[in-house]
Amino acid sequence: MSVPAGFDELIHPATRLSVVALLAATEWADFAFVRDSLSLSDSALSKQLHTLEEAGYLELHKDGGGRKRRTRVRLTDRGRTAFEGHVAALRAIVEGAGPLAATETPPPPLRPETPPPLRQRHHSGAGR
Repeated sequence: MSVPAGFDELIHPATRLSVVALLAATEWADFAFVRDSLSLSDSALSKQLHTLEEAGYLELHKDGGGRKRRTRVRLTDRGRTAFEGHVAALRAIVEGAGPLAATETPPPPLRPETPPPLRQRHHSGAGR
């Protein structure tokens, strides 16, 4: 099976796909919101954001300093285009695995397994 056009190996891992999907629904998102929404640790999210930023898929903006530092993140146009292409590729894969064609013979239906008969124990009353 060939990989459909638009399939993006960088976005495909579940954590990155979740990050990009969340960001695709908004203009900017706070780091804490993304972290909490996806139940990630700070370090795990930072690593994924760094990978996506290096690819040009997102932009980070840091405000303030010290304990008041606030990090916001957004998809770039390139990131949004990559995400939309990846979603289209995933849809093509799923649709390609759709119902059987009319010319194919469907497999026979599965028969439910019959459980073995229950054995009844006969108690002689001895030992009671």
